Amino acid sequence: MTDNGVGMSRQEVIDNIGTIARSGTQEFLAQLTGDQARDAQLIGQFGVGFYSSFIVADRVTLTTRRAGLAADDGVRWESTGEGSYTLEAVSRGERGTEVTLHLRDGEDELLDAGGLRTILRKYSDHISIPIVMEKEAVPGKQADTGDIDKTEQVNRAAALWTRPRSEIKAEQYDEFYKHVAHDFEAPLAHLHARIEGRQDFTLLLYIPRRAPFDIWDRQRRHGIKLYVRRVFIMENAEEIMPAWLRFVRGVIDSNDLPLNVSREILQHSQDVDAIRAAAVKRVLGRLDELADKQPEQYATFWEEFGRVVKEGVSEDPANKDRIARLLRFTSTRAETAGQTVALADYAARMPEGQEAIYYITADSLAAARNSPHLEIFRKKGIEVLLLHDRIDEWVAAHLTEFDGKPLQSVAKGDLDLGKLADSESDAEQKDKLEDEFKPVLERIRKALEGRANEVRITYRLTESPACLVGDKDGISANLERMLRAAGQDVPNVPLALEINPTHPIVERLKAETDETRFADWSRILFDQALLAEGGRLDDPAAFVKRLNALMLALSGEPAARIWTPGS
Repeated sequence: MTDNGVGMSRQEVIDNIGTIARSGTQEFLAQLTGDQARDAQLIGQFGVGFYSSFIVADRVTLTTRRAGLAADDGVRWESTGEGSYTLEAVSRGERGTEVTLHLRDGEDELLDAGGLRTILRKYSDHISIPIVMEKEAVPGKQADTGDIDKTEQVNRAAALWTRPRSEIKAEQYDEFYKHVAHDFEAPLAHLHARIEGRQDFTLLLYIPRRAPFDIWDRQRRHGIKLYVRRVFIMENAEEIMPAWLRFVRGVIDSNDLPLNVSREILQHSQDVDAIRAAAVKRVLGRLDELADKQPEQYATFWEEFGRVVKEGVSEDPANKDRIARLLRFTSTRAETAGQTVALADYAARMPEGQEAIYYITADSLAAARNSPHLEIFRKKGIEVLLLHDRIDEWVAAHLTEFDGKPLQSVAKGDLDLGKLADSESDAEQKDKLEDEFKPVLERIRKALEGRANEVRITYRLTESPACLVGDKDGISANLERMLRAAGQDVPNVPLALEINPTHPIVERLKAETDETRFADWSRILFDQALLAEGGRLDDPAAFVKRLNALMLALSGEPAARIWTPGS
């Protein structure tokens, strides 16, 4: 390797090359002040980078001549890396320095021109000093003997993110994204900013148009490349960006981090924490802008990455409120399956007297949309959010309010519609029904002992005979099923059975005098309510047997006509 820099004198070789961990670059930087030091495009700081050559070489030769000295004042330094070196005077016609590595056995891959180009482009592509190599000969084509065609520049020698935004075209941003993200498609959006203050760094980040195939692998490699003063330090720097923003691609270039930064240093660095916090706020700001000014583009983003963003509600409490404004859900307002309803839009549509944002969680959109719990809300024209993504259970657990309005599950606790409730006369009728059904509720409670912790009259149903309601402060039945499916040992969620006193089945149950059939009717009501909300029966065969027996009894057929093998 040869450069055309200022070179070194004999004493400078002794001071800077013959002494480990002494850096001439660092001493030069110490003499600069203000913007000069910050903008100085120099590499090397600790004086140890040169000695990494002994990892692959058993002998290193350095020949140099300082600018301004005679040709005979050149110096040759040579060492085997074992604690000593030799110096001799040589004649060198040009200023600058030449370093020759005598490679160890087994390191021949570093002699491959293509491999060297790959290394240089990966680690030195954005160093401002051009790196030149001899052109490779094309097979079957005679090499050009002209001096102008003998060499080519390997690195770009210009960091795109260091240039003013006004000088960069959209095509250049897209081309750089494809380079750093290894993507063939242009990004959905980008943000480019330089942050100055306690931390001085530049970021150029991109939001892809498509989610990668491994987006749900939380151990996957992240897409942020870390640079320090335009020197590539680390790929997939997961400490710079939280897991819920793992889809973000791009570059962060710090002027303050040390060049010898490691993952261990990144994990325990306040400087890195400050960079991370600032980067997250910038990404959130860009997403806010996208949602406000380019809703169609944001809809594309949400379709690809919405469920990943939802993870931030539980993982990033500091930014929970800002993330909440980015969330989109399906609701009963439209029959479409798309998640297009923002919490702010829902709150703006709330009728006078509505005090809470209502939602329901389920394991599928169909189960949520057809839940019996929604019947009273449809009757009164109250919008309900349909939370059917698996992550929505954690969103609901951590996002308890939005803009001062509580989020309330329609399937947990006693239903209190506040000012939206029925008139005083209807309330009197309900009190009368509760007194009338007290004996029936007690009989059902006895029949369902061990399954329902409470049985009560419901006012949330208009069409269904019964529904199951969870405890106000407990986990939902849907979350219980998810945790059990994941192998977690979860105690049974206490459920209350609410019955609709005006439904014909309930009226039939009330009139039943046979205690065995009454118990069967009660268990069927409970199992139907469980199935309606997407639950699984502990004993499906028993449910079918009870249902068949009651159907035959109602039709007047003898119970002996139940199907048996061979009939």
